[in-house]
Amino acid sequence: MEVRIIRSARRAKTVSARVVDDALEVLAPAHLSDAQLQPIIADLQARLAKRQQHRDLDDADLDVLARQLNTQYFGGTLRWASIGWSARQEKQFGSCTPSARTIRLSTRLARTPRFVLEYVVVHELAHLVEANHGPGFWALVNRYPRTERARGYLMAVGLEETVNDDPS
Repeated sequence: MEVRIIRSARRAKTVSARVVDDALEVLAPAHLSDAQLQPIIADLQARLAKRQQHRDLDDADLDVLARQLNTQYFGGTLRWASIGWSARQEKQFGSCTPSARTIRLSTRLARTPRFVLEYVVVHELAHLVEANHGPGFWALVNRYPRTERARGYLMAVGLEETVNDDPS
């Protein structure tokens, strides 16, 4: 993407950016040199790319995946009001509100292997039946054959909290 730097003497400290006609327009104080702006521009480009990646995630695709997993591991018996991506989940990778029948998955999961995403969807679907992490819940989740592998992956990358989610 083309980068256009617009300097202003009225800007004292802040640098901001916006996309205009498929170019990144960087608004910067006049006193900042190109060398000083380079790391700031690189950060702004990375943030813009991350935001675009989040926009590209499709909740409808998640719903299709959940329906497939529901059929395969729950006999197609589960119903939910919505399932979607959430960029707000910093500490957990998924959540289910059984009373509202809603499921949210962290956008961080988009960077994980497919079997990890499937595990998290199965995990959250199981909460529609069992709200807690008791033995009945884990019996449902363990129907997914890659549960242990996916949990290991999430633990290794620091996404899974093991204190409240331990099946033992």
